[in-house]
Amino acid sequence: MKKTTQFLLLTVALIFSTVAMAQSTVTGIVMDAELNAPLPGANIIEKGTTNGVSSDFDGKFSLTTQATSGQIVVSYVGYGTVTLSFSGSKDLGKITLVSDNSLDEIVVIGTGVIDLAEGRQTPIAVSTIKAKEIQEKIGTQDITATLVNTPSVYVAGQAGGFGDSRMAVRGFGQDNTAFLLNGQPINGMEDGLMYWSNWSGMADVANGIQIQRGLGSSKLAISSVGGTVNFVTKATDKKEGGFVQTSIANDDFIKNTVGYSSGMLENGWGVTAMLTHWQGDGYNDGTFGQGQVYFVSIGYKANDNHNFNFLITGAPQWHDQNFTKSIAKYLQYGRRYNDNQGTLNGQYMNERRNFYHKPVANLNWDWKISDESSLSTVLYASWGRGGGTGNYGSRPRTADGYVDFDQIVANNAAASGEGMFGNGTYAIRSSMNLHSWYGLVTNYETKLSENVTLNAGADLRTYYGTHFRQIENFLGLDSWTESRSLRDNTHLTTGSPISNTVTEDMSANPWLATFNTMAEDQRIDYDNSERISYLGVFGQLEYANDNLSAFFQGAVSNQSHQRFDRYDYLPQYKDSEKVNNLGYNLKAGLGYMINEDNKFYVNAGYYSRQPYHDNIYLNFTNEINPLTSNEKILGLEAGYAFKSEFFNANLNLYRTSWKDRVTTTSRILSADATVGTTPLLAGDQVFKTNEGVEQLHTGVELDIILKPVSSIDVKGFASVGNWEYVGEVVTTERDEDRNVLTSTAQDVDGGKVGDAAQFTIGAGLVYRVCDNFSFDADWRSYDKLYATVGAVKENLELPNFDLVDMGVSFKFPLGLNKTNSLNLRLNVNNVFDEVYLSELRNANVANPGDTTYKGINVSNTGYFGLGRTWSLSARFNF
Repeated sequence: MKKTTQFLLLTVALIFSTVAMAQSTVTGIVMDAELNAPLPGANIIEKGTTNGVSSDFDGKFSLTTQATSGQIVVSYVGYGTVTLSFSGSKDLGKITLVSDNSLDEIVVIGTGVIDLAEGRQTPIAVSTIKAKEIQEKIGTQDITATLVNTPSVYVAGQAGGFGDSRMAVRGFGQDNTAFLLNGQPINGMEDGLMYWSNWSGMADVANGIQIQRGLGSSKLAISSVGGTVNFVTKATDKKEGGFVQTSIANDDFIKNTVGYSSGMLENGWGVTAMLTHWQGDGYNDGTFGQGQVYFVSIGYKANDNHNFNFLITGAPQWHDQNFTKSIAKYLQYGRRYNDNQGTLNGQYMNERRNFYHKPVANLNWDWKISDESSLSTVLYASWGRGGGTGNYGSRPRTADGYVDFDQIVANNAAASGEGMFGNGTYAIRSSMNLHSWYGLVTNYETKLSENVTLNAGADLRTYYGTHFRQIENFLGLDSWTESRSLRDNTHLTTGSPISNTVTEDMSANPWLATFNTMAEDQRIDYDNSERISYLGVFGQLEYANDNLSAFFQGAVSNQSHQRFDRYDYLPQYKDSEKVNNLGYNLKAGLGYMINEDNKFYVNAGYYSRQPYHDNIYLNFTNEINPLTSNEKILGLEAGYAFKSEFFNANLNLYRTSWKDRVTTTSRILSADATVGTTPLLAGDQVFKTNEGVEQLHTGVELDIILKPVSSIDVKGFASVGNWEYVGEVVTTERDEDRNVLTSTAQDVDGGKVGDAAQFTIGAGLVYRVCDNFSFDADWRSYDKLYATVGAVKENLELPNFDLVDMGVSFKFPLGLNKTNSLNLRLNVNNVFDEVYLSELRNANVANPGDTTYKGINVSNTGYFGLGRTWSLSARFNF
């Protein structure tokens, strides 16, 4: 018996010893191919077994296998599956998964100039929205809607039509947030603004969006006061395949898209193309719209060291708008009412239409010089053609407030077809904005040692813009005549007025505007151009080891401005003086990793930013504003990140000071008045300039991700800001001839900055019911929103409000090929449209805490333009 027992014990020991010897450890990092970022929560399973683990928040995993050799299967819902072989213990390095609802595997281009946060070791406050989320949640909304579940980001509508949204980051508007397309700047060169209708195709071509709040990681001398938003587009795909997608939504919206890729061929070439058509009636009355999106990417891999990619994309569109609706009309006629529309002979017509076509092209060259050095260069261009229509002359209205186009035609006929101001005639005009923009960004990167990396490069841009008005529709007139006095080199009008008569019109069509330009002698109201040239150089030095990282970054740039006024100046004085402005920025930061789960960072930055072109020349003349100077921005931020297998949290603190601003606004007098000691007449324009404005924005941001079980993701965010004006401002009023009317100092210290909610909180849930079916919902609450009135001591606080979005996704696998599938998506969204707050955006309530404006209690959220939209899409991948 004793011998038997000993034999059994020896046998068991041998079995366990064999099993232990047979085990191996396989490690690796699972990465998202779209943005080269870690992919947490991926499943890693030993093939043929139930043995598996999940990747942590850094994408890392360690799997103890049951066999000494075999295969592991790496998968994640919404991504393609990867199977890899192993033999013995092995580190598989980076394992890239590709979103299976995009155009498959992406060739990453321009890696040295894109400036994603992952390109630098020192952390920043950053959020990334991947292609899967963009495609699922965008519906009929602007691309800005994909950023709403991000701390300190505020998105709202402006004119009630397609593409008429705006956004703010940490309380700073779009002219103080840098927007990049594959690393190239796309903010307007004249005023820094963004017009999202020009980028309506971004949702279709974006691989991902990364929003870097605050100082960001971009090495360019750009306006990252609030933050930096980088749109990363698709490139040429590695595998052959394509998709067909159709979407329908509220108010007769329909959108059809087709895309195809040849894959990378054996000769190194590849082509990816996409085409979209959309149209809809718009959420508000009289906001019809229609457009197309095209995208072509041609890639060529010459060898292992040289990659080239040419890309061109554009989104020609037109959409009718809903401007200047008063609160009283909103209450009388309903939230969708639009008084810009009317009928002519029973047919719909709108005097407000935006139409534009802005093709963008770039050529990328990535050169791997050696294992330590690389050069990435992008040569880019964009050509903008189009504008916006509006009223020109006397506009009668019907009893219900619509534009009476039938009466307009009758009035025009009564004037014998000769249109001019003062004789009761009317035409629809187009304010045209044309530009040609060319640029180059190049970045050289080299490792000076194992721990030190150097980046250096240049940013070159040249921009020529032209602005004028033309007649869009004469409405029965034969001509339009106006007179003006020309200015001399003193910028004052001189001599007798000259007359200008035009007889040609051009319809508001983006394709027509692309290939046709109105002759100079057929332009009205104004006709001017500007040349803006930009030369910048930048550099970055970063040290990084296993636990510590530090960087120093600097950039310097020179901007050259010149204005050409062909309409309001004598020919010999049409060219302004040339203005050169030098600016720079400096950034430094430190990051420390206590362990793999705990990290913190501190960053600081200083900007000396040149004024925008529109602030250099006074009141849209050639006269140089002597009061403008470089604006000064000082940013301080710190953050802490905690990561574990089930929970991820990021806490960020910031303080941004924005000084030496010069802002100018204007108003039209509704009645005769004396401003200062100068009597003015009704209809005269008064310009108000605020000089020395300072804003101080401080705040705290928190975002979390919780994975209680593998099938559920819970996300949340909160941002608490305190954005105020500091000190006092000098306010100067001038008349149309720039004569000083008044000059006063005003105490604005502690006044609240308007235009964006200073308190936001939100939560989101994704529940994967099974591999092919999921549900998601997001809730957001906004508070501490103040009217947009500039620098004032007392501001009007607007009501708080909540928004909820929901969606359902279902995937039908088709056939044996995993690529073939039918994906269905249903979205229901709340929308917030500020068009109904057009009066409140310029309200100035004298009594603190008073929430009434023109007898209306605006503390009731019913006065906001809150509505609901839905969309349903079906996508077939092949």
